[in-house]
Amino acid sequence: MGILLEEMAGTGRYGDWEPFLETEAQQPYFEALDRFVTQRAAAGTVYPPPGQVFRALACTPAASVRVLLLGQDPYHEPGQAMGLAFSVPRGVKAPPSLRNICRELESDLGPGAGAGTDLTPWARQGVLCLNTVLTVDRGAANSHARHGWETFTRSAIAYALQQSPHPVAALLWGAHAQSYAPMLEARAGAPVCCLCAPHPSPLSAHRGFFGSRPFSQANAFLTAQGEPPIRWALNTPTD
Repeated sequence: MGILLEEMAGTGRYGDWEPFLETEAQQPYFEALDRFVTQRAAAGTVYPPPGQVFRALACTPAASVRVLLLGQDPYHEPGQAMGLAFSVPRGVKAPPSLRNICRELESDLGPGAGAGTDLTPWARQGVLCLNTVLTVDRGAANSHARHGWETFTRSAIAYALQQSPHPVAALLWGAHAQSYAPMLEARAGAPVCCLCAPHPSPLSAHRGFFGSRPFSQANAFLTAQGEPPIRWALNTPTD
């Protein structure tokens, strides 16, 4: 048993994701992925730290998903990755993409709304902050891509769409995230609204991410469907 299977096994912390995890753990692709990540961890440092690889699932029950925030892979520098797409722990300096997200959050919702770096409050309201690849070598972006994570996370998205009775707003930033739009739009049952914009990276944010107002657009969709809005502001309590 490798480090991924150890992290998944016997904890009970994943709630209604447990049947999904049990099924995926038995698949040949996942066994190969587990071996790969275990080997990389033995050879060097892998992020996020142990216990946080599946944090997006632990924080957001499948049946509660109302927003999908889709990232690519974890931050690859010390102290940053925490298992939620785009998020870093409180007190850690925001990486450039997160700084631009917070800038757009304040432009969209008002001053102070982006005063935070930990996106756990979003996750607790049904925002599935999911990277499409859940691990990475230190200092090497995309180093764990194309080793099986994409199969896992596509299955996780499909499972969430099946389990959640809610309409879902999908925040798809950049071409990689937008490649998932067809599977999202094919959902049967409750509707999905794909909100597409350039990636918040400094390389592309000025091409249309700034001014896209994704947070108020997501809430407009949710409230039109009879759902309560997400409290996006990071400077106010969500409990």
